[in-house]
Order: sequence, then C-alpha cells, then structure tokens
Amino acid sequence: TAGERIYLESCAACHGERGDGKGPEADRLKTKPRDFTGGVYKFRSTPSGSLPLDEDIFRTISRGVRTTSMLAQLHLSEKERWAVTEYVKTFSPRFKAEKTPEAFSIPARPSPNAALISLGKRMYMDAGCNQCHGSDGKGDGTSAKELKEDGGEPISPTDLTLKPFKSGPNPDDLYRTISTGPNGTPMPWYPDSLTVRERWALVSYVLSIATRDRPRGMMGLV
Repeated sequence: TAGERIYLESCAACHGERGDGKGPEADRLKTKPRDFTGGVYKFRSTPSGSLPLDEDIFRTISRGVRTTSMLAQLHLSEKERWAVTEYVKTFSPRFKAEKTPEAFSIPARPSPNAALISLGKRMYMDAGCNQCHGSDGKGDGTSAKELKEDGGEPISPTDLTLKPFKSGPNPDDLYRTISTGPNGTPMPWYPDSLTVRERWALVSYVLSIATRDRPRGMMGLV
C-alpha cells in the first residue's frame, strides 16, 4: 500500500498509473519509460530473459538511469524505495508465475594493463560490438540506425566514449551488463561466447576509451 502511494506520487507521471509506460509525460521523453507489465528489465544481475532480483530494481530506482529522464530517486527514503520495488512487481504476473534465478557472480577484477586492454580491443571487434557501438565506440556503427527495442521503439547504441554508463559508474556494473545483456534490446549476453577473462578485458578496453564525462542535468527530453 505504501509503495502504491509513493509510485503514484513519484513514478506514474512517466510510467503510468497501470505501469504500462504510458504516463502523461511519456511522449516528451526520448527514451520511453519502462513498461512494467511485461516484467522485462534491462538492468539485472540475472541471466538474459529472466526476471530481475529485488535488489536490481532497487538499485535502478536508487541510481536512476544516466542519459535518460529516469533520475536517482534519492528524495525517497530507503524504506520508501523498497516499498516501490515491491509495488512495481505487482504490474507483471511473471513475478508470481516464475522463480527468479540466482544472480551472476562477479569475480575479482584483474588489474588493468596494456595486455588486457589489447585483448579487450580484439574482443570488441570479434564479438561484433563495433557493428552497433562503432569502431571508436561512439555509437555510430553500421547497424546503429536500424536497432529497435522488442516493442518496436528505435534505440540508439550507447556512446562508450562518454562516462558514466547507464548501468552505473563502476567496472562491476559494466561487467554485469556485458554478462547479462539488457533485456528487451538487441544487445546479447556473452557468458557463452566470452570467458571471464575476456569479459574483464572487454571492460578494461571500454573503460580505456571512456574519456569524456556526460553532461550533467536533466536528460532525455524530446
């Protein structure tokens, strides 16, 4: 009940009273608000296609999503953010019908060095990251203009030269995204094709080209 009240006050303007992503402000936003009814979440610590952990939802509410109008909801107390986490789950029947799998473990990060970055650069090309994110990581790959989310909305690849990234500011956040893949987007997940070391190498390479800071302030308005 508390989560519903807080959601209607702080979230429904964009995500809609029914959690369908069709709030009164939704049309103003470049990145459309998440439709919670399908139970599809981009930022998770669980395998591709699966539900997120409660901690994943709480983390996104707390941190926000950089480059979009989803700001960190730090005006809410920790208790209130947990209440919203519980309420958001009521929009999708998947949370009652499916068991959420365990999270991917994030192994210790190897010390970045020239060899690891070089391996990461090779993995970037071999895994096809350049096709969407571009050879220089600026989000201008040959497939960039053709990409769409599962719902049909156009989606632009992240400019990897700008930091911090949507999923968070830490190397672990980037490793998590590479390992799990953002559900509902064309980006795949890589545990079956890249080893742990290769994924950490890819993280090291991406961090080496992320040399510019993103502009501060409200983002994502049309």
